[in-house]
Amino acid sequence: MNVICRPLIVVLVAAALAAGCSQQDDEQAAAKQQAAADAAQQKADQARKLDNYRQLAKQGNDEMTVLQGEDIVQRYPGTDAAKEVQQSLPAVEQRLKDTKEKARLQALWYYQVAPMQGGTQSTATIYSTLPAGNDRVRLVLRRHTEWGQNAFLYGNGHGFVCKGNCTINAKVDGKPVGIKGFAPTTGEPAIMIRDDKAFIALVEKAKRITLDVTTKDDEKHETLVYEVGGFDPSKWQPLSKGKK
Repeated sequence: MNVICRPLIVVLVAAALAAGCSQQDDEQAAAKQQAAADAAQQKADQARKLDNYRQLAKQGNDEMTVLQGEDIVQRYPGTDAAKEVQQSLPAVEQRLKDTKEKARLQALWYYQVAPMQGGTQSTATIYSTLPAGNDRVRLVLRRHTEWGQNAFLYGNGHGFVCKGNCTINAKVDGKPVGIKGFAPTTGEPAIMIRDDKAFIALVEKAKRITLDVTTKDDEKHETLVYEVGGFDPSKWQPLSKGKK
């Protein structure tokens, strides 16, 4: 190679190296700027979401508070925002769970006022949760303008074994109780509760009542489960004797 060309080659190589280094520096600087911008944006998002979480909690909107809180914890684990949410979120989640359970239990009850055989009746009715299926048994609390107050079990198409007076083995929130009953003389597929006042008092305080019965058709033993915790006495309307 001509010795005159050698310095030129050196210069060109040096220029190329300098250009490469400059480009690399620019890319690194741009990456740092982007990272800083991303971090700033994430911090702003955290602050916005955390403020929204605080406002929702203040308003008592538990469902939206839980959704916002879970989003913060999942998106920004280990941050101050996540740590703040984790201090209050469990209590909100429990309150929301309790609220939903209360609504579920309340929805199990049906309240009605309607004409019935020459008078008017007010009923509060709940179906057995177990056994499941089409043969669920109704537990009915009834007030009638002529017949007074009653509580009874009413089966769908089948009656119960209860000769004269019988004792229903029951559990009220796990505590064994004997409940006196009798078969109606008119032949309906039902068991009437002997002491309706005492039984209704149990229903008002209980969360869960189980009743052991025997069906008349096949003498099958069944345990009827009633989740009575949602009973609202104020919705079971009292009736005056003269009301028609």
